[in-house]
Amino acid sequence: IALVSDAGTPGICDPGEEVIKKCIELGIKIIPIPGACAMINSLICSGIDTKEFTFLGFLPLNKKLRKKKLEEIEKSNKTIIIYEAPHKLETTLNDLKKILGEERMLTLAREITKIHEEFIREIISKSENLKGEIVLIIEGNNDCEEENSLNNLTLEEHYKFYENQGLTKKEIIKKIAKDRNMNKNDVYQKFI
Repeated sequence: IALVSDAGTPGICDPGEEVIKKCIELGIKIIPIPGACAMINSLICSGIDTKEFTFLGFLPLNKKLRKKKLEEIEKSNKTIIIYEAPHKLETTLNDLKKILGEERMLTLAREITKIHEEFIREIISKSENLKGEIVLIIEGNNDCEEENSLNNLTLEEHYKFYENQGLTKKEIIKKIAKDRNMNKNDVYQKFI
């Protein structure tokens, strides 16, 4: 049996994943055959760092979950790859525009390995003419590198870092909680 697709790689953000799981469950041997994969081909042609990346698939429709993913994109120092449907693209581009600022690169890749293949390397606002499979490659947030290095410090060293900047105890606890993705009360308990 061969599982093929006329659009995309079976098993990557695709119902083919369920077929593959069932085959494994039934003891059927799985053999991958290399072919075009939109996310990898988009990444290598994006002009954005390829050393470390995170693939998020499609952004959630649920507002709360979507907000959480957008925050993840905003804070990540790794290249982010997401898929998007043409009819949702404008909303996603507007959301990204709010969090990326002017410094971070974005490449929109469309119709990879097909006749209308295209790479757009700036954040656009109007997307009504764009159709087909769309991949967004988002540059990592380089500002997060300092934040990540702070997390390598002990809590006491982390506290001292902000104390030396003249912050109050309340401000320091809030910043440490945010940096380390911890509950403020848990941080507070450490410094009582």
